[in-house]
Amino acid sequence: MAEITAKTVMALREKTNAAMMECKAALKEADGDLEKAEVILRKKGTIKAEKKADRQTKEGIIASYIHMAGRIGVLIEVNCETDFVARNEIFQAFVRDISLHIAAANPKFLGREEIPEALLATEREIALDQVKGKPEAIAEKIVQGKIDKIFSEQCLYEQAFIKNPDITIADFVKSKIAELGENLVVRRFVRWAVGEEI
Repeated sequence: MAEITAKTVMALREKTNAAMMECKAALKEADGDLEKAEVILRKKGTIKAEKKADRQTKEGIIASYIHMAGRIGVLIEVNCETDFVARNEIFQAFVRDISLHIAAANPKFLGREEIPEALLATEREIALDQVKGKPEAIAEKIVQGKIDKIFSEQCLYEQAFIKNPDITIADFVKSKIAELGENLVVRRFVRWAVGEEI
C-alpha cells in the first residue's frame, strides 16, 4: 500500500475540488495513484450529480461579465436549490467561470435540444453531399461526426471548458453539483460583442 501524503491529497483536491476526506479515500482506493483517484472521484461526482438532477432549482443569481475592456459582455442566469448556495462564494466563482467561458467560446445554444431542426437538416444535407460515393456505413459515420462537431462547438454544455479542456461544461457543472450538494442549472445566457450583428 502506497503512502498517502498530505501533498498528494492537496494535489488531488486542487484538480477536482472534492473534499479532503473524499480525496484521501479515493487515493487509498487507487493505491496512491493520482490519475486513478481522479477518475474515482469524477465517477462518484457524476453519480451524486445524477441523483440531484431532478431537484427543483428556483434560487440562483443573474450575473454579468464584461471582457476585453468592454468589447464583449455576457449576461447569465444560473439556478440552484437554495438562497444559501446562491450566496456561496464557490457558487459565485462557478457562475463567473461559466460567464468567462461563454465570453471566450461563444456558444450559440445551451444544449443540443435548442438547435433548430432546420439548421441540423441543412448541415446534414451539406455533409451528405461531401461524402457522396463513399460506402454507406462510412458515409453515415462521417456525417454523424460532422453533426457531433456542431454540438461540441455550438452547445454550451458540450463545449470543452476553456479553463480545463479535458472536461466539458457539463462535467464542470456536475463537479460543482457534487461539491455544493445541490442541483445547479445554467438557465439562460446572452453574449454581446461590439459591432456584432444580432
